[in-house]
Amino acid sequence: MNLNTNGTEQNTYDAIVIGSGLSGGWAAKELTEKGLTVLMLERGHQLIHITGYETAMMKPWQFKHRGRITEEQRKTHEFLSRDYPYSEDNASYWFKDSDAPYEEIKKFDWFRPDIVGGKSIMWGRQSYRWSDQDFGANAKDGHGIDWPIRYKEIEPWYEYVEKFAGISGQKEGYAPLPDSHFMPPMEMNCVELEVKKGIESNFKQRIMTIGRTANITVRHNGRGPCQYRNLCSRGCPFGAYFSTQSTTLPPAMATGRLTVRPDSIVTEVTYDKDKQRATGVKVIDANTMQAREYFAKIIFVNASTVGSAFILLNSVSDRFPNGLGNDSGVVGRYLMDHQFRYGAAGEAEGFDDKYYFGRRANGIYVPRYRNVDPKEKRDYVRGFGYQGGASREGWQRGIAEMGVGKDFKKELSQPGIWEMGLGGFGECLPYYDNRMYLDHTKKDKWGLPSVVFDCGFKENEEEMRKDMVNDAAEMLEAAGIKNVKTYQEGSTPGQAIHEMGTARMGNDPKQSVLNKWNQMHAVKNIFITDGSCMDSTACQNPSLTFMALTARACDYAVKEMKKMNI
Repeated sequence: MNLNTNGTEQNTYDAIVIGSGLSGGWAAKELTEKGLTVLMLERGHQLIHITGYETAMMKPWQFKHRGRITEEQRKTHEFLSRDYPYSEDNASYWFKDSDAPYEEIKKFDWFRPDIVGGKSIMWGRQSYRWSDQDFGANAKDGHGIDWPIRYKEIEPWYEYVEKFAGISGQKEGYAPLPDSHFMPPMEMNCVELEVKKGIESNFKQRIMTIGRTANITVRHNGRGPCQYRNLCSRGCPFGAYFSTQSTTLPPAMATGRLTVRPDSIVTEVTYDKDKQRATGVKVIDANTMQAREYFAKIIFVNASTVGSAFILLNSVSDRFPNGLGNDSGVVGRYLMDHQFRYGAAGEAEGFDDKYYFGRRANGIYVPRYRNVDPKEKRDYVRGFGYQGGASREGWQRGIAEMGVGKDFKKELSQPGIWEMGLGGFGECLPYYDNRMYLDHTKKDKWGLPSVVFDCGFKENEEEMRKDMVNDAAEMLEAAGIKNVKTYQEGSTPGQAIHEMGTARMGNDPKQSVLNKWNQMHAVKNIFITDGSCMDSTACQNPSLTFMALTARACDYAVKEMKKMNI
């Protein structure tokens, strides 16, 4: 046997971070700044900040297909092409479904990026703290297991990541939606301000605020403020929103302790049963198919809710025949996502002489108010919030018309009617039988098993939708909006792109994968801080919570390493 000890030494780091998205970027920053040498592995291709955003400054007419995808792209992106995020202006950022198709027992939209930075480049940036109500919900109503943490434990970490990332918003003093450390808020337009007044004067315990977004409004840490272009999903050359490339990667690289390897597909985490610890990871080069192995003292698995569960389930051994750390049998289970695309919209009158500045990359937010008062009894548990906003119709309103000539052109040169909408985002309960698992009989381009989704919304979510629709219409009408119409476009898991669950936290190792520090119960040198760790979904966007949990877990991991406990 020829042992290449030098090769092993060269491939050894203090820490490995799997995934370069929102939580992976934070892990790399925190661990390197605390003195560790870190290897970041990303299955997607390289994307360099600023120069890599090739379409960021392009005009609509510069796109060959005016932003639309081709029939060939629909064939190679069978699942991605079903919805809006995949388009001509960011097509190179997304994974090709035909290379690794998945199976659906129930419809599930899995949006897979194929770049360094992951979905931190294309995310919606809405950033909200969760409250004690959210962290205590499982224990209160008996759905799911009790969160092993409460708001007070994560509150300082929310502030820590907010100060660095830059979150713009308005303080409201509303307990169900704790205030953040804010940059100056973006402005509501005239119709939104009128609707805010109407909602708050007609409904006690309901507020409407400007969206809390990871778009900075003043210069911050060398990044420029939002330019109100609303082309964020192409990548922002100004660094005006939080992404791995613009925000966490630069300080991590500045330490000189970070190595980033794109095109590196992690197939499994290796485990030493005698030492009872993970030793490293096995990787396939996405282009050459060459196999490699890397080693580390600690491993942060941040490959996304589905991606992280895939790696755990594919990491089998005598000790873990059902997947690494899966003594509880819950890896891949309790898969959750928000339900949305239910709400109402109408027209605002009396503002024809008013307009707004630019294309604000943000909307408004109505935080949860249902089932907040203990005395309230609905036909469902938990609740929902609303996102939305007001705007004026533009020239696009004429696309479907048969108009031609001078009068038609003149009409479209003027802004159209004002419209105002509220769209609900509702909580999904954690269900044991909502899951993803691996089919080893069907292999992808790299010889890896395919993912199978069996996940759907149930009765509680269906009952909640009735209020999501009716309340939206009621509030808009009370605020003076005319011709209000409700909509129910249908929502299935994955569409909101807020996947959570599959490797949840908990105090009991028999029912969970991770402890309160996001540390694996069964393998102490593994941490997971992406969406897979979550015990419930609340109704707020979860990314800010992923950031806070990651920073908190990194702090704990390094302290435990210094104590020789890991």
